[in-house]
Amino acid sequence: MKSGIKKGDLVVVITGSDAGKKGKVIELLPKKGKVKVEGARIVTKHVKPRSQGQKGGIMKEEAFMDMSNVMLFNADQNKPVRAGKNRQKK
Repeated sequence: MKSGIKKGDLVVVITGSDAGKKGKVIELLPKKGKVKVEGARIVTKHVKPRSQGQKGGIMKEEAFMDMSNVMLFNADQNKPVRAGKNRQKK
């Protein structure tokens, strides 16, 4: 799935329980159409210690969400914008 969103872009979540939250794109899976946004869709994971020095317990981390649930955020206009491409003639 092609989109104008890249890693490091500032996006805003437009649907779901995290609607209205802003954050940077941490990770992107373009073939699956998934995106991981900093501070949005936090899930808890129960982790077992795998090695001697590693701690186990309940960890909180961001989960992937569908790319259609986020929009690029324009700081100049202070609102979300649609991602698009401009073609210029040479």
